Amino acid sequence: MIVIDASSIARYVLLEPGWERVEDFLKNDLVSLEYALVEVSNALWKHHALYNRIEQEEFERRCRVIDVLPSVIIFENPMRYLGEARRIAVDEGITVYGALYIAQALKYGNLATSDEKQGKIAEKLGVEVTYL
Repeated sequence: MIVIDASSIARYVLLEPGWERVEDFLKNDLVSLEYALVEVSNALWKHHALYNRIEQEEFERRCRVIDVLPSVIIFENPMRYLGEARRIAVDEGITVYGALYIAQALKYGNLATSDEKQGKIAEKLGVEVTYL
């Protein structure tokens, strides 16, 4: 199993540069955190409501993409990683949000991310990282 974080999922849903690589990567056995769906939904909302980059119809279409992600990715409850994530956040000077994915990746040994800072910290802690 490979942990995929919200930055990579958002890249795919928002069709940001490199989204095709994420799409190919979705063929792997992937796991993430339940709140990634909320994070990605919020990013999509920003692109629609705040930045006016996505029209209503396209927003709704991309919401449906988010809604089917649980058929492709296993989503776990982040609470099981919260204690370790707080420790990582304090020790490494990153947000608890980002540290949660690293804590989860410590269990599985692999992390797929589009966040370079998060990836470097995960590597430092012994996690194999794929940058998407």
